[in-house]
Amino acid sequence: MSTPLSYIACRIYSSLFQYCTRRLRGDGSPATINFRRLWFSNGLNCFGAQITSLALPLCAVLLLHPTPEQMGLLVALQALPFALFGLPVGVLLDRRSKHPIMLFSESMSGLALASVAVAYWCGLLSMPWLYIVGFIIGTGFVVGGGAEQVFLTFLVGRDGLIDAQSKFAATESASRLIGPGLAGVLVQILSAPAAVFCTACGYLISVINLRAMSTRDPRPAPSNKHALRDIADGLVFVWRQPLLRALAWGAGIWHFLFYASMALTILFATHDLGMSPGVLGLAQMLGGAGMLLSAIIVKPLTRRYGTGPTILIGLASTSLCFALTPAIPATLFGSAHASAAAYAVLMFFFDCGVMLFFIPYMGLRQKVTPDPMLGRMTSTMRFLTVATAPLGALAAGWIAEHFGVRNGMACIAAGSVLLTIAMTWGTPLRGVRA
Repeated sequence: MSTPLSYIACRIYSSLFQYCTRRLRGDGSPATINFRRLWFSNGLNCFGAQITSLALPLCAVLLLHPTPEQMGLLVALQALPFALFGLPVGVLLDRRSKHPIMLFSESMSGLALASVAVAYWCGLLSMPWLYIVGFIIGTGFVVGGGAEQVFLTFLVGRDGLIDAQSKFAATESASRLIGPGLAGVLVQILSAPAAVFCTACGYLISVINLRAMSTRDPRPAPSNKHALRDIADGLVFVWRQPLLRALAWGAGIWHFLFYASMALTILFATHDLGMSPGVLGLAQMLGGAGMLLSAIIVKPLTRRYGTGPTILIGLASTSLCFALTPAIPATLFGSAHASAAAYAVLMFFFDCGVMLFFIPYMGLRQKVTPDPMLGRMTSTMRFLTVATAPLGALAAGWIAEHFGVRNGMACIAAGSVLLTIAMTWGTPLRGVRA
């Protein structure tokens, strides 16, 4: 079994690398080639994120046997940089070139992930080590992710944002389709630390690729304002825009629930449903098909119903999946495979809903923001929407520790249903058509 699986994994990586190499060498204009390079690096990072999201917690579950509270702390520390650095990063992005920031962030994340494998091979791996790595890669995502969003706007312009975001979403859907299965294969055959090491190599390739870009965004004009004044300006701008304000609190609560779910999902799948890493990876692959579907239907949906209603459709889909997941029994119809299949189907609709929520969400918030405020708006929104995530992970870990994993997931389900109702009837999103 292992030989065919490893062969398939190698063929997938080889085909993707050859295809992307041909695309980067295409005869397009410099602007097109630079966009392809950014797109390629984004794809590498998407695959790395998908593998890491499964392999890193499996390092803990399979090798260190953590409690639910420890898993909650691990997820919380990955989200904590949003609360600590989200607002200062906005000032940084509006005052510095974004290209070197992306290079630094990806280098830092790659080295942190490589250290997991090195620590395991040296017999030093522990939960505190994983806590530190989780915090570092979370920091890299906050800084580098914000820089990439602003740099993308510089590359393609505002009119090209929806099209560019759709391409990025298609890449993310492909990574979601292939990445978890590939991660499960790597963990099953090699080990969870070896799978994490593969993602570190991907970050190294991405850094080399980004350094080869011929276009650099210009350094913004110097600002005489104090950094705290710039932070305050970003907060005030978001607060005074009713649409951004609604998106901020809605996405903030959603991220609270999502990170709470992240703290419990691996424990639920491996302990309650008895899924092996390979089966778990295959089940989560179906989520990638949901993301692929969302990338295809998001434009027709926004044209037919409008941007706001499409966001609400995506939110409702994720809420339905939050509600149904804890109801999956250990053996559905007397079969553990049927339970895994039910989990996979819910991942399909959940990931489809996530992208239907966030593709128009990202485009909408960029459209209503002037150029001088893009960096501060992006980081302010990221701060406001994800700053609650550590609390969600810690709360879920505490509830699961004292009342059980299923009961913790049931609380998440109740919160998601209430959020859908509040976003539908308590915000102007239903009337946003453009």
